[in-house]
Amino acid sequence: MDCINLAVLMTCHNRREKTLACLQALYQQDFTFDVYLVDDGSSDGTSDAVKENYPAVIILKGHGSLFWVGGMRLAFAEALKQTYDYYLWLNDDTILDSNALSKLFETYHSLAEKGFPNSIIVGSTQDAVTGEPTYGGAVRSSRWYSNKYEFLPPTQEIQECDTMYGNCVLIPNLVANLVGNLDSAFIHSLGDMDYGLRARKFGCSIWTSPGFIGTCCKNPVRGSWVDTNLAVGDRLRKALQPKGFPIKAWTVFTRRHSGSFWFLYWILPYLRAVIGYKNLSASPAFCQEIEQ
Repeated sequence: MDCINLAVLMTCHNRREKTLACLQALYQQDFTFDVYLVDDGSSDGTSDAVKENYPAVIILKGHGSLFWVGGMRLAFAEALKQTYDYYLWLNDDTILDSNALSKLFETYHSLAEKGFPNSIIVGSTQDAVTGEPTYGGAVRSSRWYSNKYEFLPPTQEIQECDTMYGNCVLIPNLVANLVGNLDSAFIHSLGDMDYGLRARKFGCSIWTSPGFIGTCCKNPVRGSWVDTNLAVGDRLRKALQPKGFPIKAWTVFTRRHSGSFWFLYWILPYLRAVIGYKNLSASPAFCQEIEQ
């Protein structure tokens, strides 16, 4: 493989063992890269453990209030100062297969040769125990009344999608120059979806690489804002928190991407939290809470 100038962007919070396992799998790839890791106020010794085991990692510090988008935005901003050829978003609970980066770059080069150099490449993950697909690309629901973006299961072919979950995403500098960083309007969720949708508006395309690139467990519904076993007040409170649909961020997302009737889509997650109806789904990330 030709020399590739790659920055890997990560953020973490009190998941030392998961973070170390992610880095272990990352450093088994047949590539050289720089890792920008935001430790968002961990109290479990994550930074010290990373320094001891992976001293080349560039550690940036947060105070515990950055969450996923804030942490990734900080890592991205720092890496953008150096003008890499590629940037890889990587969740610290994602364990890459040994050939994961090769798959992503092979997919990108194949598309570039076909006239799609402004392509984002998304890696799909599966549950380590069940083998069920978990995260990757997303396509807009075909239901006329829905504004939901549904997970696109991988096949053995390259597939185009509308946006993506940010667990493992390869962004060439050509795209980063057009789209820029993650939007500061978002806190934890929705920022990855927004980035993909904004990229499409800039004329970029988004594709999933064939098959899976690694494992990442899906976040549990139990205890989240969609858990119908919780009281109505608890569900609504969780829906309004950073890992749900905070009002400002959700307003920006729906106004930007939901057309003239954005307000109808805006109210649906809060309505669902109150009613607790399992099939009332018109938002892009009902169960997308990415735990730090």
